Amino acid sequence: MHSSAVFLIEFGAIILSLGLLGRLAGRLRFSPIPLYLLAGLAFGEGGLLPMGASEEFVAIGAEIGVILLLLMLGLEYTASDLVSNLKTQYPAGLVDAALNALPGAAMALLLGWGPVAAVVLAGVTWISSSGVIAKVLGDLGRLGNRETPVVLSILVLEDLSMAVYLPIITALLAGTGLAAGSVTLAVALGAAGLVLVLAARYGRHISRFVSSDDPEKLLLVVLGLTLLVAGLAQQLQVSAAVGAFLVGIALSGEVAEGAHNLLAPLRDLFAAVFFVFFGLHTDPSSIPPVILPALALALVTAGTKIATGYWAARRAGISAKGRWRAGGTLVARGEFSIVIAGLAVTSGIEPSLGPLATAYVLILVVLGPLTARYTEPLAIRLAIRLTAARRGRQPAPAPAESEDAAEPAAGGPRA
Repeated sequence: MHSSAVFLIEFGAIILSLGLLGRLAGRLRFSPIPLYLLAGLAFGEGGLLPMGASEEFVAIGAEIGVILLLLMLGLEYTASDLVSNLKTQYPAGLVDAALNALPGAAMALLLGWGPVAAVVLAGVTWISSSGVIAKVLGDLGRLGNRETPVVLSILVLEDLSMAVYLPIITALLAGTGLAAGSVTLAVALGAAGLVLVLAARYGRHISRFVSSDDPEKLLLVVLGLTLLVAGLAQQLQVSAAVGAFLVGIALSGEVAEGAHNLLAPLRDLFAAVFFVFFGLHTDPSSIPPVILPALALALVTAGTKIATGYWAARRAGISAKGRWRAGGTLVARGEFSIVIAGLAVTSGIEPSLGPLATAYVLILVVLGPLTARYTEPLAIRLAIRLTAARRGRQPAPAPAESEDAAEPAAGGPRA
């Protein structure tokens, strides 16, 4: 059969499968990410239906998927929002990094993978999934809750931290020396700072330059600018993803909203391709040996994320119920954990890191919506039982669940 025909058949089968899996996930009301990862495992080497003709195109599509994920994330925030979150919520960001990155680093060192793999796995366990969490908040009707700005602030700080973290691991994985790595980090920080200043002072002018009443022209200009900046960033050894994130921040107002609406279907398509690509490079037979470390790491970091959210919400003056809701909501890991692990897999530093990251994300992307829904009632019920046990009497029935007063998520993502 002609190679182009084989490519069309293979790629068509992948896209059709993703569409059907997405519909199934929608009916089951959970994130489609684990199903996309499983599809990649099925289509990859060692899977049920290995594919070869479309792999190169899927690899390019996966890279575009990462770029669009970060661009869309940048479009959600203004420069002033980011600066405000940095000033008010940075202690929560530091607690988040300490509690959730250290378990990943410790696991890598315990497994004997070395310091570079430890830095990578620290990022995998640190970053929550903004996409999964945003969907969960909407599904549970919590977008107006008092604890929601706290959750969003932590997510924003994690996303900002990626502008520093990604260049660091890019330099480490490339094997550059201390001097070269320092230069790469300095360039990344300088670029991020410059873009934030330009976005804050001249964001309207940048948006006016990009703006167009014609959706086709707006799509082409924004997409072309994003790919160009991402390519230049990668050429400077910074990170294509960080370049795309900064482009999103620089755009504001109607341009950002219009670009968001136009690019959302493209993001969903190429992001799904990215998850499949990651699965393609993971041999299913390599997952069982790492399932126990992945499960242990998932349970530990689920607990540390709940503790992070509880502490941050308590610091913001949220009631006990809201604190538990904030903690349970932050548990899910997803797209960014896979992005970080994907960089390590491409560099080939540790063969078992990819399978462990896949199993870890599969566990937490399923567990995350459950902890978001049930952490608060379980914690309140347990507290009542403990109080009753101390007083030596039977526990009283749990009070009816009531949401905290709904308030707009100030300083959070733009609608």
